Amino acid sequence: MSTATVTEPRTSLPASATLSFGGVLRAERIKFFSLRSTWWSFGVYVAISIGLAALMGATFWGEGESIPAEQQTSLVLQVATFGVFFGQLVMATLGVLVIGGEFSTGMIRSSFTAVPKRLPVLVAKAIVLGVSAFVLGVVASLASYAVGGAFLSSFGVSASLTDPDLWVPLLGSALYLAVVSVFALGIGTIVRSSAGGITAAIGAIILLPIILMMLPVEWLQDLQPYLLMNAGLASFGLNGFTASDLSTAANLVIIGIWAAVPLIVGGVLLKRRDA
Repeated sequence: MSTATVTEPRTSLPASATLSFGGVLRAERIKFFSLRSTWWSFGVYVAISIGLAALMGATFWGEGESIPAEQQTSLVLQVATFGVFFGQLVMATLGVLVIGGEFSTGMIRSSFTAVPKRLPVLVAKAIVLGVSAFVLGVVASLASYAVGGAFLSSFGVSASLTDPDLWVPLLGSALYLAVVSVFALGIGTIVRSSAGGITAAIGAIILLPIILMMLPVEWLQDLQPYLLMNAGLASFGLNGFTASDLSTAANLVIIGIWAAVPLIVGGVLLKRRDA
């Protein structure tokens, strides 16, 4: 006489539990901060920012008494944010790795199995990455201000953080860092390759302005202020490869578009292509 084996039906979690955006956001936050590349990138960026601020401050030559107050503020700002020019490449690399690494290891399939709609995963990654990059930018800028300002003060050059001409651009530099990170995330989503995504992102940020600058075509030169890096640096008072006459608001709109377009294209492709 045989005994019948009764198999209990599997119970699945409600869709609201598995697809809650809050849950997706928490999962992406945990994944992001568990990556070694995240902490290495943060450390390298802070080191670049503080190191260059110290170098610029230590090699400054001049007497602060002969420099007008508004120019002193501008000088302190340049010292505090100079690291953004090079540090943006670190954050662009991290932005690509956030999703490119998952495609290369196949982990992205697990994410899409848990979240079949896929887009919430990309949006959550963008939020975690963007907010983290912004906070990192603020911390690094303040540290660079403290270190670089200490050197400049020995020459009589100083600026107060209560001055809007200083703290507003400092926040702007952090915002630009967040934009670069999200832009790179979008590129990584489109390319689906860490190496290819990093090459494309850095090429668009750094190489594109250089190439256009070398071409003796007037209408190409007119495009310079609308490139990501030039508009981004101009949004907080620095010049990239060209001076810009655009307003701060216009520059912010431009860099916002640069971040949004690849993210939207990446989202569309994410829905249509297999993982």
